[in-house]
Amino acid sequence: MNEILLFIAVSFILALFAIRFSHRYGIPSLLLFFILGIGAGYIIDFHNFDFMEHYASFALFIIMFYGGYGTKLAMGLPVLKPAILLSSLGVVITALITGLFAHYVLGFSMVESMLFGSVIGSTDYASVSSVLQSKNLNLKNNSAPLLELESGSNDPTAYTMTMIFLSILLGSDISIPLLVVKQIGLALLFGYVMTQIFFIIVERVNFQKEGLFTIFVFTMALGTYALTGVLNGNGYLAVYLFGILIGNREYMGKREVVFFFDGLTEIMQISLFFLIGFLSDITKLIQWLPLGVGVMAFMLFVARPIAVFGVMPFFKSTFKQNIVLCWSGLRGAAAIAFAIMVVNSGANLEGDIFHAVFAVCIVSSLIQGSLLPWVVKKTDMLNPDDTVLKTFNYYQDRSPIGFLETKVFDEDLIGLPVKDLNLTFDFIVAKLVRDGKTIVPHGETILEKGDIVVIGGKSHFDEVGRNLQEFTIREHHPWASKRIMDLDLKPSELILMLERDNNILVPSGQTVVCVGDKIVYTEDRRELFERRERRRRR
Repeated sequence: MNEILLFIAVSFILALFAIRFSHRYGIPSLLLFFILGIGAGYIIDFHNFDFMEHYASFALFIIMFYGGYGTKLAMGLPVLKPAILLSSLGVVITALITGLFAHYVLGFSMVESMLFGSVIGSTDYASVSSVLQSKNLNLKNNSAPLLELESGSNDPTAYTMTMIFLSILLGSDISIPLLVVKQIGLALLFGYVMTQIFFIIVERVNFQKEGLFTIFVFTMALGTYALTGVLNGNGYLAVYLFGILIGNREYMGKREVVFFFDGLTEIMQISLFFLIGFLSDITKLIQWLPLGVGVMAFMLFVARPIAVFGVMPFFKSTFKQNIVLCWSGLRGAAAIAFAIMVVNSGANLEGDIFHAVFAVCIVSSLIQGSLLPWVVKKTDMLNPDDTVLKTFNYYQDRSPIGFLETKVFDEDLIGLPVKDLNLTFDFIVAKLVRDGKTIVPHGETILEKGDIVVIGGKSHFDEVGRNLQEFTIREHHPWASKRIMDLDLKPSELILMLERDNNILVPSGQTVVCVGDKIVYTEDRRELFERRERRRRR
């Protein structure tokens, strides 16, 4: 037992060095973990495909959930439509065209060819994000969030197609339309329903006090994935949607969740790629390597471009942007996990789908991943004025730093240098947004009408988290159509802000409360406690 633990420790240490090597030279860490796993296979004999199918499913569940959790809708909204089309229709097109290539050029049967194309139809989130972040490749035209959103959400489509063609190959009596509806419909339903249950519980139970909030998040994510899967829905899509919906709301304990899943996701990726390398036979891998090169080249220069150039012109993309999108279609862990699932299904296959897919992924990581920075520079798609490494959202989730924004309309502020702003407290003007472009502010930067000013400082979370109240003004509410100064508020109560038509208003005494306004107010905690005690005694 101790020998195994020592082996695991040494393997993870080597993996950490591999990550540093990856970040330095831009080679996807996935490829390095594969190589470490292949080498370790000579030390320990491990060919348990049943175990690996379950482990790969669990690892992908973690990766998919945190991929959704880290997706910021504010950054993704401008590219949401093309990302959805690429992750759905784009995957279908890529898989079908690759399947036709496997049938007519490589000689596999039609159904097995389509199964092969489906297995490798999706791009790999871990590989794409690893290359973008390691080389700080923030791309023009919102291409970086587009790629991360696409690669983070396209595995469910590939999984559904894999299930369809695998069922056909096994001779199962299935209704394909019904299967698709159940896979997608149940995933959307349970992803949304579990989100609502999550926030109902969060509002009523304080897990933070006992340090159990991270465990609660993990349990809810696992329940979303498992419940959807039990009912034959797409668990990956459900948990990805669940991650997006809860990841874009603010609540106490969110920072701890980010730190926990940062580490857990990294561990799952390392161990998954490492163990997949264990399963491979180097002799068979070399045997299937030429096929891997051919399929990778076909997907890179034919299948993926047809999908990208077929979808993106509807969104006024540029030719150079489409070239980068085509080159960024890296294949990785999800494809190999689906291949393991096919192997364990007992289907009668003409070829060794595991090593064929493994070869495609290795070649894709080596060639596409390593050359992606060069392609970005050659196409002049690098945005030197911004970074993909650490956005403002990254700091808000991982540190005590918080950011506020306001718009310049006051005549007293227009034409004023930043240095003359009266920031009495420990705040700093972090950035300006003018006509959609980011400006790094200096003391002499002049404010113009319509500028969005982002102010940074230390954020605050109340320890109890219950003395901030939020409600919506309905018809016949006693506050409706009244000025704040005319409301019967106690000295211990204060209206902090109003949300009206998706705009945040900082109220004054003259502000009129309207029907539909969302009110956020605070009251003295001692008075709140005394009021609850009086109610309890009654």
